[in-house]
This record gives sequence, structure tokens and C-alpha cells, in this order.
Amino acid sequence: MNTRGFQIDNTGKLNNFAIEPKMYVEEAPRTGFTKHAEIVNGRWAMIGFVCLIAYEVITGHGLLG
Repeated sequence: MNTRGFQIDNTGKLNNFAIEPKMYVEEAPRTGFTKHAEIVNGRWAMIGFVCLIAYEVITGHGLLG
């Protein structure tokens, strides 16, 4: 029996500790050359490129120069 986030067992005792969340398993692995990994890597590459351009504009010289 579930009462407003609390659990009551068969003996009628109240368990006011957190209820354990339900577990789930993802079907597709998230390692290797997956679509998710490519999207994340592409976004980090775009952020890095924009930071490099901003660094060059703010300092007035290139990264290696």
C-alpha cells in the first residue's frame, strides 16, 4: 500500500524512508560509435571552435602565435 510517498507493509507499520525507484534497462548501448556519442562529440567540437574564435577576438592573436 502506498500512501503519499510512504510505504505501509503487511503488518501495518509505516516505512517513511524513500521508495526505491523502478529500474529500467536501455536496449541500445551508449558506448562506441553510436548516434548519441556522435551528437555529443559534435556539440563539444562546436563549443570548442566558438571558444577558440572568441579567444582570438579578445586577445588579438591566435592560439599558437
